[in-house]
Amino acid sequence: MAEQEKEATLPSKENFSEWYNDMLQIAEIMDVRYPVKGSYVWYPFGFSIRRNVYDIIRGLLDKDHQETMFPLLIPEHEFMKEAEHIKGFEEEVYWVLNGGTTPLDVKLALRPTSETAIYPMYRLWVRSHADLPLKLYQIVNTFRYETKHTRPLIRLREITSFKEAHTVHATWDEAASQVDEAIRLYIEFYKRLAIPVLPSKRPSWDKFPGADYTIAVDSLMPDGKTLQVGTAHHLGDNFAKTFDIKYEDVDGEQVYAHQTCYGVSERCIATLLSTHGDDKGLVLPPEIAPTQVVIIPIIFKEPEAVLNACNDVKAELEAAGVRVTIDDSDKRPGSKYYKWEMKGVPLRIEIGPRDLKNEAAMLARRDTGEKEQVPLASIKDEVISRFEIIQAALLEKATAELNERIFDCSTVDDVKEKVQDGIALVPWCGEEKCGLDLDEQAGAGILGIPTDMDEDGTYKCPICSKETRTRVYVARTY
Repeated sequence: MAEQEKEATLPSKENFSEWYNDMLQIAEIMDVRYPVKGSYVWYPFGFSIRRNVYDIIRGLLDKDHQETMFPLLIPEHEFMKEAEHIKGFEEEVYWVLNGGTTPLDVKLALRPTSETAIYPMYRLWVRSHADLPLKLYQIVNTFRYETKHTRPLIRLREITSFKEAHTVHATWDEAASQVDEAIRLYIEFYKRLAIPVLPSKRPSWDKFPGADYTIAVDSLMPDGKTLQVGTAHHLGDNFAKTFDIKYEDVDGEQVYAHQTCYGVSERCIATLLSTHGDDKGLVLPPEIAPTQVVIIPIIFKEPEAVLNACNDVKAELEAAGVRVTIDDSDKRPGSKYYKWEMKGVPLRIEIGPRDLKNEAAMLARRDTGEKEQVPLASIKDEVISRFEIIQAALLEKATAELNERIFDCSTVDDVKEKVQDGIALVPWCGEEKCGLDLDEQAGAGILGIPTDMDEDGTYKCPICSKETRTRVYVARTY
């Protein structure tokens, strides 16, 4: 990459769309120039962020799930079995019609999601109540013919990093508990990314096709729109009846199983980069950052002593499991600072002759820009403690910004005004007609009923004026 490209500056984050697109390229997250609309290429640096993020979700799931992988190709006869499910995806499916120049006997769908690929196998695997619960997940690419405006990491035709879990249970209530557990797991996952999310139960017209109900988590993007960043679906016994997934209960009876599925895509990385980033580039939580510490030697005299000290610090931090880089390139210090700030490195350590004389180093935080001198003798402990401080500060800042942009509203006019800046919390009587009218009149959509909703108060639906204890999140969405 040419020097002038490396030194390119980002537009202000206030112009979020432009900032986002430029950030992905300049910070080397994704290259948008691949010649298929809606498909993008991970740069190695962006992919290393992806790896660190997905290591967290794997770690959370592996406690009681097993990772697996199912085929990408789904036969048409299996895909078409569940009518409501197929109706929800029929406009988005890519079909494989030929093998080379030979027409296929059976059309093959590229998975838009994997229920119809996985459940024919679950029919074979689930035999007895002793086989339950079954909890599997995979991280795969999926394909959806997205007709809206495509956007890297947010709205794709090839989703490269779809984590989908599929579980089987003996009863409806056990499946419901698993949905709750999935949402708890997602909240913990996003907490590790220092991202606050809002869980809510989707209205009936916005649930997953074929599900009894859907609970989703949303994050708030800098432009005031929300991004759905995780979903959990209670499938009841709907798919079990379609795919004949039964188990023998303790009384020897054949009983249909109950199922759940829940997923997260690379949208988790979109909200990670967007929430914390600033006009200088990325701001990454320490656990996520490919490089957690960059050491900048300040060399104008005593170069050997300075470099030796830098290498000693690097070795000590690496022994403690910290990911460290020394930038001993010939660039001027300001250029080095720019490069590593753009890449979101949480801590910068500067060491020069004056620091050596004081047996100290200069620590600079990426999130706040604060600099302080710390003793070289305790550099490891200083770095580890700053990581904890940075993580907590990022989550606290993001949470405060989210809370400031959730607005209590009682009229449609209130909603129309407030959704330009964030999320409206609005009374709703629960009638579908009123919900759809609210969507249309407000120019925004109902996300869902908050799962932690306090129903002590009484409100009036802004559409029909009926009294209700229920309020819903309403927002502009991606």
